[in-house]
Amino acid sequence: MKRLAKLLLFLSVIPLLSAYPTLAAPVKSEHILYGLPGTNGTILYRKGYALAHNNGKKVASWVSYHLTDAYLVHNVPRSNDFRPDPDLPKGQRSELKDYRKSGYDLGHLAPAEDMRRDEQTESETFLLSNMAPQVGLGFNRRIWKNLEAKVRTWAKKRHNIYIMTGPIYSDKNYPTIGPDKVAVPSHFYKIIVSCTHKGDNLDVIAFIMPNKDLGATPIKSYITTIDEVEKETGLNFLRGLPDPIEKKLEAKKAGMWE
Repeated sequence: MKRLAKLLLFLSVIPLLSAYPTLAAPVKSEHILYGLPGTNGTILYRKGYALAHNNGKKVASWVSYHLTDAYLVHNVPRSNDFRPDPDLPKGQRSELKDYRKSGYDLGHLAPAEDMRRDEQTESETFLLSNMAPQVGLGFNRRIWKNLEAKVRTWAKKRHNIYIMTGPIYSDKNYPTIGPDKVAVPSHFYKIIVSCTHKGDNLDVIAFIMPNKDLGATPIKSYITTIDEVEKETGLNFLRGLPDPIEKKLEAKKAGMWE
């Protein structure tokens, strides 16, 4: 009887899970091959990326996604369908009004240009859980945009890469925007891991950039180590790798990839 009761309970839950596919996604995802960088916050699985949303700051702590040369096709136009994330309750998410007249751009973490292979994948990049307040001129619309373009170039050349990106708050007294008090990051990080289709021959490069007008400073000026990103964020990015390999890769300060 106990087994029958458990079976009936399981069957009753299935319709609820299917009604919330984002929240009920399996733990195994192509976008988190090396393990979850952190488990704090609300973890959401999208078709093109995964993220952990900080419901206090109303900004994701990390966004992780798999990018291949085959994914970089433009099958759909850019939608610009910015909207609140329906999988997060009001009061624990950012709203469009928070960014309006704030002086900050709605800065993508997983870029729309990386996700134009189909309508759903592209559209989900415009959920506000995938946004963070970014300085516009000189950052979001210049060096950050240029770095995103570099990442696409590397995906085409290296064929198989993983990107992990998100905010850094160097000051506990960080500024906020809007009635929902969306946290404004002091810096942003981006980590890129490349590997063969078999998952070996790993290579890494990492960046930390201040969230301000960086002028014409070259991208390579902001290369750092994964160790430094972990120090600034408290996250653990390559936990799925054997310890000796993880330590070696996280301590590596790469030269600028071609």
